[in-house]
Amino acid sequence: MAAKQAEQALVQQWRDILALHARTQCELDRALHEHGLCGSDFEVLDILAGAVRGCSYRVQEIAERVHLSQSALSRLIARLEREGLAERGTCAEDRRGVRVTLTAKGRALHGEVLPVQRAVLTRMLTRP
Repeated sequence: MAAKQAEQALVQQWRDILALHARTQCELDRALHEHGLCGSDFEVLDILAGAVRGCSYRVQEIAERVHLSQSALSRLIARLEREGLAERGTCAEDRRGVRVTLTAKGRALHGEVLPVQRAVLTRMLTRP
């Protein structure tokens, strides 16, 4: 009986985590939408903004840090590039690789929406 209760508690904890993630993601998407972004867009901008100015990340390095498929990440980066927020270039170490850099416009937008994203995280993830 105790083992069954422990298992049920574990399953409930997992479901609570999933529900919190879903609610937080919806809030992020809603708050960032007025800036033309969704949560995944911001995550990529945030990763790129963390690079030392002028440095870039390989697409594979970004993929390891976001929860998107390789094809979804490629589409997202293409959209950021079309909007002038990021630039793709050939990787000097491996000509088959692609590196992504934040543009000045992307850095400015990131700076503008960073407080919005952090406020949502604070509101959703800080327990009163």
